[in-house]
Amino acid sequence: MSLELSRERSHDLWTEIRPLLIEHKGEISFYPDIELAPDIPAYEQAEDVGLLRCYVARLHGQMVGYAIFFVKYNMHYSHSLQAVQDVLFVTKPHRHGRVGVQLIRYATEQLRAEQVQVEYQHVKATAQIRAALAALMARSDVGALMEKLGYELIDLIYGKRLDR
Repeated sequence: MSLELSRERSHDLWTEIRPLLIEHKGEISFYPDIELAPDIPAYEQAEDVGLLRCYVARLHGQMVGYAIFFVKYNMHYSHSLQAVQDVLFVTKPHRHGRVGVQLIRYATEQLRAEQVQVEYQHVKATAQIRAALAALMARSDVGALMEKLGYELIDLIYGKRLDR
């Protein structure tokens, strides 16, 4: 397997990444009726001002995965450079090998090299996770309030300190 991991410019990825974005949305979208319509100029502008990082996994030159982050100083901790994952995806045929692990590790090392202090990854909460967490959420004042107000648990967020 000749896995290539690299940081690439969003400007150069749109044609190639679009089919993967569609596949990704089809698998994980919590609101499938909302049309996928990336704001390409906003992504490109974010990259032009240094806020976007696109890490790509390729096998034999073909894109098989991506990890995209927004990187900026946190509004609450203005001296802490932080990376928030926008999307993370590996195509189905490549999920049972090490492509995903290597892509995540590569992105983390690249972010660490830029002095990013905290990296955030979010994952969709499956129906099983939502059911298992329902009792715990009911015990949380904020969780119970959110559910009472009609909110639904959609994502779980993981954070990792990169400066330790």
